[in-house]
Amino acid sequence: LLRSSQPLTGPNRRRCREDEQLLGTILDEGERGFIIDTRSAQAAKQARMGGGGTEPKSSYPQWRRLHRALERGRPLQESFIKLVEACGELSMERWLARLDSSRWLSHVKAALSTACLAAQCLDREGSHVLVHGAEGTDTTLLVTALAQLILEPSCRTLQGFQGLLEREWIQAGHPFQLRCARSASSHARGKQEAPLFLLFLDCVWQLSRQFPCSLEFGEQLLLTLFDNAYASAYGTFLCNNERERSVLCKVKESTHSLWAWLNQPQEKHKYLNPLYSHNPLVIWPSVEPQSIQLWQGLFLRWIRPSQHLDEAWEEIQRLVKGK
Repeated sequence: LLRSSQPLTGPNRRRCREDEQLLGTILDEGERGFIIDTRSAQAAKQARMGGGGTEPKSSYPQWRRLHRALERGRPLQESFIKLVEACGELSMERWLARLDSSRWLSHVKAALSTACLAAQCLDREGSHVLVHGAEGTDTTLLVTALAQLILEPSCRTLQGFQGLLEREWIQAGHPFQLRCARSASSHARGKQEAPLFLLFLDCVWQLSRQFPCSLEFGEQLLLTLFDNAYASAYGTFLCNNERERSVLCKVKESTHSLWAWLNQPQEKHKYLNPLYSHNPLVIWPSVEPQSIQLWQGLFLRWIRPSQHLDEAWEEIQRLVKGK
């Protein structure tokens, strides 16, 4: 499983022999690989005018390109804002209409579907997969991280999941400072804001709901990660890339790590799933419309009382420990 930014072919269809050779050496003779482009074919074509583009078949004969368009940037941020506004609706008819018009659940379905495609190419086709969008720091990371959760049991443990986030989001350069500059409740509209990381956490919650015993961590961890991505006392999600964190801001020297706090024994137990049982199999989520649900624990947590759910969770933990 590989990830990258788009190739810079430009309007003149420039070639990069080194890139062609690199992708060529990955495949043995007779093997084929898949390139999953998280833009539409039209968007990839338009990107040429700005210097970008995609891989031409003639230069990458062993690779088959698949386009799976995933929204990012302003459309995704507007969807998030509409959903948050809809969650305060009191009328049943308007609530359902506004939930549908926000298209948030459609974004969740699209992300899971594309991740499943990448996982199927790896697991069932036995092929190599390259995922990219434009810069390779947004929808690209969404797909590669979800595909690993689906395929790899170690990524579903608490430690493995933290490693996945560190590798696929933080070190890979997802611009947290730009994307999570303000909450959806803010009246300001930043050009660079987009809830890609939230969309990832929502997809993980969908997996945890469909496979309640396969993830070692529970919903509380996902809520904590969401909160810390937007406002945190820790330095883990600060800045936009590794250079800013290490060279310009020296985050590790001047701040504490969120992971170190979460892994303290007195804190760690809050985030563990008492029903967890190691599952060595691939977990294939259903992406049928009826299977994708609103993440009430996040989007409705300030509206509905959580007392009974908290009590039920505590009882489950007590019963599991009493066995």
